Amino acid sequence: MSQRVLTGITTTGTLHLGNYVGAIRPAIEASRTAGVESFFFMADFHALIKCDEPDRLAHSSRAIAATWLAAGLDPERVTFYRQSDVPEIPELTWLLTCVTAKGQMNRAHAYKAAVDAAVAAGEEPDANVTMGLFSYPVLMAADILMFNAHKVPVGKDQVQHIEMARDVAQRFNHLFGRGQALFTLPEAVTDAEMELLPGLDGRKMSKSYDNVIPLFEGGGAALKDAVARIVTDSKLPGEPKDPQGQALVTIYDAFATTEQRAAFRAALRGGLGWGEAKQQLVNLIEGQIGPMRERYAHLMAHPEQLEATLQAGAAKARAIAVPFLKQLREACGLRPYTSTATTATAKTEKTAMPVFKQYREADGKFYFKLLSAGGDLLLQSSGFEQGREAGQWVARLKREGLVADAPVQREASDAAIAAALAAFQED
Repeated sequence: MSQRVLTGITTTGTLHLGNYVGAIRPAIEASRTAGVESFFFMADFHALIKCDEPDRLAHSSRAIAATWLAAGLDPERVTFYRQSDVPEIPELTWLLTCVTAKGQMNRAHAYKAAVDAAVAAGEEPDANVTMGLFSYPVLMAADILMFNAHKVPVGKDQVQHIEMARDVAQRFNHLFGRGQALFTLPEAVTDAEMELLPGLDGRKMSKSYDNVIPLFEGGGAALKDAVARIVTDSKLPGEPKDPQGQALVTIYDAFATTEQRAAFRAALRGGLGWGEAKQQLVNLIEGQIGPMRERYAHLMAHPEQLEATLQAGAAKARAIAVPFLKQLREACGLRPYTSTATTATAKTEKTAMPVFKQYREADGKFYFKLLSAGGDLLLQSSGFEQGREAGQWVARLKREGLVADAPVQREASDAAIAAALAAFQED
């Protein structure tokens, strides 16, 4: 069975060489792996949260789509689409919103950061918070769950959102699945070895540091100008140079073969001047990026080709989304009146319930555990100094389900735990 991998692409700003080395190139290489079904989408609904300049957003979206295709993303092999071209995604967002606890959204990092910034500025906590920002994790969950992605490559700051998507999926499965897992529980994939390219000053390449090397913008002249400004030591041509720790060498390594890396280091130790070394770097990068830049320029000059590619990708995406959303609608009870589907709404007898047990151990600390209706241990808490703390956590778990920061040890499968906690939320 193939594994579905879903990657969201931010559609604001312009991309630089660090984006290519750290994200675009490895993602495209991974999409060519056998047994992997890859989904790449332009996250333009998400962009509305950050950008209220329509022309800028539209241009940025087009430029970034062209960049990915120019860099080698194969739209025949993957499903490459614009988020706003799949109307089933915002509809699913609403279905998921209706089963998502507000308390869970209160703990989202982006929301908390906005609140902290407002308070620090002496404003009301929610002064700069839109419902788009507040509900961002639900839209992200819909992006993932619409296609039942198994794996979602994300940065460490996005792992919380994947955990939230899992929680929401479990809740929906329990309420409406009738024993069937409608949603696959996604897994976050973070690459601890992801290559972070240094910028012109040796720090991480970032627009916020104003130290980037442009990917396509400005053409070959902009590339040469940026490389010329890479900071090096003051040793003159003919003097031996230590390649270790040099940003220029690290950038060279990102594009070179093993043999080229060794030869470049040997030349520097042998006295190669920094000016010549920078020209070699320009030639190396241009040899790989130059053809991509030409493809990028062609796509930007022929937006109808780019649009046709994205519309074809949207058609592939909707071939999955439309029937799946129909299934989800029916599961929720949003059915034609002529539908013969029925739900067991009456319970003839009271079924056994899972139970929380609170207790105090010999160490003087307070604990709780969750047992299934059959008496199996599902969750075991850490110790608390006050019994009230344990009670507060029990109440929260009953109200919101298993949350990412709960001080508990899982003793059973996620599905069994989710089903037990959901039982407390039923009428």
